[in-house]
Amino acid sequence: MGNNEVQNSAGENKENENLNLLTSTQIVIHDALKKLGFTENAFEILKEPIRMLNVRIPVRMDDGSVKVFTGFRAQHNDSVGPTIGGVRFHPKISEDEVKALSMWMSLKCGISDLPFGGGKGGILCNPRTLSFGELERLSRGYVRSISQIVGPTKDIPAPDMYTNSQIMAWMMDEYSRLRKFDSHGFITGKPLLLGGSEGREEAGALGAAICIEEAAKIRGLSLKGARLIIQGFGNAGSYIAKFMQQSGALVVGISDVYGALYDPDGLNIEYLLQRRDSFGTVTSLFDGVITNEELLEKECDILVPAATSNQITAKNAHSIKAKIVVEAANGPTTMEATKILSDRNILLVPDVLAGAGGVTVSYFEWVQNKQGYYWDEKEVKDKLREKIISAFQQVYELSNTSKVNLRVAAYMVGVRKMVEASEFRGWI
Repeated sequence: MGNNEVQNSAGENKENENLNLLTSTQIVIHDALKKLGFTENAFEILKEPIRMLNVRIPVRMDDGSVKVFTGFRAQHNDSVGPTIGGVRFHPKISEDEVKALSMWMSLKCGISDLPFGGGKGGILCNPRTLSFGELERLSRGYVRSISQIVGPTKDIPAPDMYTNSQIMAWMMDEYSRLRKFDSHGFITGKPLLLGGSEGREEAGALGAAICIEEAAKIRGLSLKGARLIIQGFGNAGSYIAKFMQQSGALVVGISDVYGALYDPDGLNIEYLLQRRDSFGTVTSLFDGVITNEELLEKECDILVPAATSNQITAKNAHSIKAKIVVEAANGPTTMEATKILSDRNILLVPDVLAGAGGVTVSYFEWVQNKQGYYWDEKEVKDKLREKIISAFQQVYELSNTSKVNLRVAAYMVGVRKMVEASEFRGWI
């Protein structure tokens, strides 16, 4: 995609809700670079990953047949340091989506001041239909396919959608077999027994919860008694609900893939957590379920989209009743919806800031693996809080001084280190 194409996209497609994640990401990065005064050369190096690998993974299925899966690994920019980012197992993942997600990881690393660039991986599959053994063989096959471009000093995978610590353990073991020595630092999100970090599982949710606290302070809103709606009740959404309830907030709505629950008097989060299944679904057990779309427009103080992309669009942005929106999912708000919310003075905390907790604790895990010394849970959480608050304040201050919304400000903070490192290296 050339410069003129991106600039034309910014003008002609501004109201197009069907922009794919890669194109919309390129548009905001281009805007952020222009506001920082960087040249078109900076955009040329950041508009696409420096490396994109497509692989085909043959897996022996339980019935004896062989099925070939398609996998991806994108490495966006390694000017600052090794790339890092999750691997997701999903039936609808695409090459463009993986590219965009790797770019978002670069932004998260820049915002959190981590010595990394962004990476992302994925396999086209439906993990719900695979047996335990098939999942293991697929995980190991993926590592064999990408082993030449990953490693503790090259690119560090991590858990993502529908992957977990067990899958990370298989991947680490396979990489260690290939390299003939234990390589704990090859991957993050591992079980504690294999070099994992305390606090890694809930890190993404805790980062978002810290952003909710900071946003509430800015708007003069006390969390005690504040009404929250959380769209999505998987790993991120359920932990956010738990953290917010502990802070005294009233969680009035939650949802999963089957629908949503809403009670203006507050939901019993502990009961819902006990009843949900391993995929985070619980609403099918109840009567009076509403749709995800209806939930987004219900009365609340804080709305947390923690499910999938493109949930808040130009069609429903005028109906959002929250004072604050904190994006715990990737890309839940479209470009036009972001503008509408900003014009309505609704504070939107973007995904690249609110979602930076996971990669930050992945960095902590990588550091602990390198030094062979491990921190307790309190130390991990204290360090995470310090990082996220610092990042939030930097983005908010830049938003005020540059007169831009928090999304553009976050992108401006996120790209700066990559461009400056690329300049020092002589790339641009």
